[in-house]
Amino acid sequence: MGKIKRSGLHGKARDNVRIAVYMRLSKTDEKVREESNSISMQRILIKKFIAAHFAGCEMMEYQDDGFSGTNFNRPGVQKLLEDARNEKFDCVIVKDFSRFGRDYMEVGSYLEHIFPFLGIRFISINDHYDSGSVRGDISDLDVNFKNLLYDLYSKDLSQKVRTSLRAKKESGQYVSANAPFGYEKAPDDRHMLVISEDEAAVVREIFSLALKGVTSSQTAKKLNLEHVPTPVEFKMRKGKTSRKPKGERFYWSSSVICSILRNPVYAGDVEYGKTEKEQVGGRSVMKARAEWKIIRNHHAPIIDREDFEEVQKSRGRGQGKGTGKKRHPLIGKAVCGCCKRNLQIKGEQNPYFNCPNRYVTGLEDCVSKVNVTFLEQAVLLRLKEFQESKCSQKKQNLAAEFSQRYQNDLNAKRDKLLRDLRRAEREYERLRQGHCENYRLYSLGEQTEFHSLHAEMEKQQRVIRDLKEQVIWMEQQFGKAEPDIFVSEVMERYIDQIVVYNEERIEIRWNEL
Repeated sequence: MGKIKRSGLHGKARDNVRIAVYMRLSKTDEKVREESNSISMQRILIKKFIAAHFAGCEMMEYQDDGFSGTNFNRPGVQKLLEDARNEKFDCVIVKDFSRFGRDYMEVGSYLEHIFPFLGIRFISINDHYDSGSVRGDISDLDVNFKNLLYDLYSKDLSQKVRTSLRAKKESGQYVSANAPFGYEKAPDDRHMLVISEDEAAVVREIFSLALKGVTSSQTAKKLNLEHVPTPVEFKMRKGKTSRKPKGERFYWSSSVICSILRNPVYAGDVEYGKTEKEQVGGRSVMKARAEWKIIRNHHAPIIDREDFEEVQKSRGRGQGKGTGKKRHPLIGKAVCGCCKRNLQIKGEQNPYFNCPNRYVTGLEDCVSKVNVTFLEQAVLLRLKEFQESKCSQKKQNLAAEFSQRYQNDLNAKRDKLLRDLRRAEREYERLRQGHCENYRLYSLGEQTEFHSLHAEMEKQQRVIRDLKEQVIWMEQQFGKAEPDIFVSEVMERYIDQIVVYNEERIEIRWNEL
């Protein structure tokens, strides 16, 4: 893609520039009421800037509402980066660097390498930065310094928020944003739960059926046949949310029933401290159940403790997560022709698709069993016919295009892993030196106690080991054919939905090209 003509913040750019506007608001911003950072205020500021500096431009918006800037695992920014690779715009404009990201190494990589390589101009209004006028002088140092400050500020703020939340939980305050089904926030104390009688009646019915030996699927079917409102419908009636069902109506499911039956909140208890983050902006990791914390008799129970414990005896806790198998490319595309819910895969030796609603809604026309291999072949045959009739010119280059994109994604992920690995190794070295220094001071009698950092060092070693394993796996993928990536990418591009009624009737709804 040819690079656009550059100009400073105060100059007029050429006409017909395609501009990507990116806006972000984190949950922390909402809590501290930073009105200037709201999505609407960011939009007003950026549009005013565009009107003053660009003429006849094409503008597209990307936003992440309620996402932290400490990493780039945000749907809005991921869509922006994908469109950048596909050359859909020439310029990115943000309110300030912190809106784009608070990890100074990651932001610097995009500013200094990725966007310049793609020929994309980057403008940060409040930071008075325009990559079109930067020539590697002292302003580069100013940008890096600001990004470092944003990163340090975000980590410090994140730590303070976590400490505050932990203190509130330990003091018995309920700090989750939403009350669980069956409860609502007390009108005079939002940190306390009180029973919502209309919802609680449904919870009592669910536990009553469980005590009688009724399965979760049978319970869900009974509630659906009796048209008992689902949890989301109760919220909608009370004006707490606005949702549309996928299909004609909302349905109870066996998974929702199971989650209610296993939740100790209905016996008056609150569990917390289930997850932890190994680093700011990292993913949350589930802790061992023995490490979870619980506050007994935190609020009024809906279910007697004896009844709750009796129900737990007949329910297997912690069934474990999936086996790590790759997601089938038809999952999310194939839907039931009757209720429009996504089909699921069942069976190990001879897998088949079926509708999870069939056993809980009482709808006899829901998909009962469609062989996975049969549906794959049927879809691929229709896809081949569609390509030959509509996309013959693009067909030859399609595989090469997706293969190159796959390799590029691997490169980006590997580079990110290597940066994380170097950062983790530096942190381990810092801990090791601190451990040695503490031992030296203790041995000289300058400290009365030896402050060991051995546990922190072991934890950091586990992080390093995990990152190295990921890097090795990533290296092994280069040059390999990835059969699933081609199939899933082709389906994503051409297929909107696969409506399945049975093996004799399958309808494919195509995307508009």
